[in-house]
Amino acid sequence: MDRSATKPAVGGLADKLALVLLATGTVLTTVAFILTFTVASPVIGAKVSGVELIGDQMIGNQLLLSQKIFYFHMPVAIASMVALGGTAFFGIRFLMTRDAVYDMKAKLCTEVSLVFILATMATGEMWTRFEWGVWWTWDPRLTTYFILMLMVFGYFVLRAAVEEPERRATYASIFGIIAFVDVPISFMITRLIPSSIHPVVFRTDSGMSPDMLVPLMCSLFGFLMIAFGLYRFRVRTEALALRVEAVKDQIDE
Repeated sequence: MDRSATKPAVGGLADKLALVLLATGTVLTTVAFILTFTVASPVIGAKVSGVELIGDQMIGNQLLLSQKIFYFHMPVAIASMVALGGTAFFGIRFLMTRDAVYDMKAKLCTEVSLVFILATMATGEMWTRFEWGVWWTWDPRLTTYFILMLMVFGYFVLRAAVEEPERRATYASIFGIIAFVDVPISFMITRLIPSSIHPVVFRTDSGMSPDMLVPLMCSLFGFLMIAFGLYRFRVRTEALALRVEAVKDQIDE
């Protein structure tokens, strides 16, 4: 494995851009939060008309406040998938070049993805409990995303189980690429199985009025910016740690 390029540059344009994006993302998500709880209408498709059988339980009530979870649940899920796309991309780059820096970046992308996956599962559990009356149901979207979460956990278990650096990087790269295969499946499952109780949001007619769409887009772009900012800060941390190790090695010599 090529170690000549394992010290990514720090303090450059990417790091400066990360700080700007992190601040902008924080502002956008704050604006989204305010708009969600002030002007946004209830989410179309979440309302229960009469009494319906959802998750093996008869649901006849509706908690409108819980619909606001949607404006954050969907964006953090998208951010987790985009971050995992970085895992697959850098995994491919490592397999092509054997440059350890790409393995490091793939690992950091997966770390960021895990943060947003946990946020997705937490907000999703609140949604299912308040909107569908259950803590869990084997809905196709929930099932495929649950598999995705398990694979991300498996990615870190695999890294911890293999000690030899090049073999660990190779196995992790392949596993990260395989895990990413579940992303388009999870994203498209509501189109492949129309009976899914998850709504299809990204379509020609989203079914959302401007007062709903604006906070949703603010939240989506805000979390994507935060995800990139977190990734770049982790890259900076890892790069500085590598430099410290290099200095220690020189002192020992």
